[in-house]
Amino acid sequence: MAALDWFSPAAVAPAPAPARPPRRRPAPVAVPAPRRRAAPRRLTGGIAWISVLAVLLAGVVAVNVAVLRVNVGLTNLDKQEQLLQAQNDALASQVSSAGAALKIEATARRLGLVPALGTDTSYIDLGTHAAKP
Repeated sequence: MAALDWFSPAAVAPAPAPARPPRRRPAPVAVPAPRRRAAPRRLTGGIAWISVLAVLLAGVVAVNVAVLRVNVGLTNLDKQEQLLQAQNDALASQVSSAGAALKIEATARRLGLVPALGTDTSYIDLGTHAAKP
């Protein structure tokens, strides 16, 4: 046997033909997934939370309005208190002034002093004497 020529057509044997063609698998058919309906519990839960938060917010607003009304009432009472305090101070001053003259007179009587008679009292007009050179 002589050397074998690997590149000659006799050396290269044809590939055996397959007995039957390979079976092709059918392409998979896309089956649409069943549609899911929205869960009603989830939607109702969201509505419930929104309702609860709305009620809480309305409560906060109501409390704020009540506090505002109380503050306005307190401001009015403060103004009225200041006015009454000023009136009380004015009345106390009048009472003090009226009482001071009576106290002075009573102390003077206790010391033996008597009020001067109107006939014994004289007045000097300083304006007429000062004008003379």
